[in-house]
Amino acid sequence: MDSLTTQRAAEVRRHRDVEAVAPIIPMKLIAPISRTDAVSPIFASRAWGIEAVGADTSPFSGEGVKVAVLDTGIDPLHPAFSGVDLVRRNFTSESDDDLNGHGTHCAGTIFGRDVDGKRIGVAPGIRTALIGKVLGEDGGGSDVILTAIEWAVQNGAQVISMSLGMDFPGMVVDLEREGVPTELATSMALEDYRANILLFERLGSLIQARTHFTGPCLLVAAAGNESKRDLDPNFVIAASPPAAADGMISVAAVGPDPDGLTIASFSNYGARLSGPGVDILSASVSGGLTTMSGTSMAAPHVAGVAALWAEKLMKSGQFSQQRFTDRLAGSAVIEGLKPGFNPSDIGNGVAQAPQE
Repeated sequence: MDSLTTQRAAEVRRHRDVEAVAPIIPMKLIAPISRTDAVSPIFASRAWGIEAVGADTSPFSGEGVKVAVLDTGIDPLHPAFSGVDLVRRNFTSESDDDLNGHGTHCAGTIFGRDVDGKRIGVAPGIRTALIGKVLGEDGGGSDVILTAIEWAVQNGAQVISMSLGMDFPGMVVDLEREGVPTELATSMALEDYRANILLFERLGSLIQARTHFTGPCLLVAAAGNESKRDLDPNFVIAASPPAAADGMISVAAVGPDPDGLTIASFSNYGARLSGPGVDILSASVSGGLTTMSGTSMAAPHVAGVAALWAEKLMKSGQFSQQRFTDRLAGSAVIEGLKPGFNPSDIGNGVAQAPQE
């Protein structure tokens, strides 16, 4: 796909018969947060998020549900994915391998099998997963993400998990490298940013409109890690796109605290739901297990919970887009959260797996 310049995009938008157009904007991994304090031995030895979302007591496992993970790829030889039919497609120009480890970790949280007797997957009964490698060492573009979402939907995904976001500063830098003055580059990038949000919203609406033919599908996206509550309680950033777009299930991150679960210091606000995102134990490209923190880790928990709800609804003959969305959003709870939380930080609450 050829790049669409900002100037050309502005010209195309003037045509009345064009519904939505947006130039390609850089996308980046919502990178895990480097923790300065040591990981608790308890969390280094077990995936505490499985219990936090109630997956350990749910009678459902994700059986019969197809999920898609749009990320950095996957380590297909990891024992966590033994027996899973991994349908892989590489949307980047680099090798098929997961050179980062992020995608492998996220996939492990959604549907990973037990490793060395440790449960890491929220929905370990999933037998087919669509793995779209959309981010390489140089990141990716919004056009690639949109194409990958279409690919996942066309291949029957009922849940699509994305732990990535638009790189607004990167767009400004790219324009500056082309000789555009900083003030103009910022203005142009902002317009492109808005246009891309609109494009994601249009795609979300199109997917919902097509559910009668393709079946229900939820788009789950990480809210972003730009907030710095540890430095200043008021240093909070709004959820970044595509999570900020209508039609997405945006996810914030919570972590353990002696007084209950609390919003992670890095988690952006304005998300619809929350999930465990601090010291999350999951699959590593090294073949073992490792811990990571971020809304990137929270989104796969919610995607896994969504798969459990999909299984329940399918088995009861009630699987529709509206019920799917309502059951997942309505499952969230605030019980167990540390008192004094801000609703804008945690959304409806922590997503919960169906229990019967």
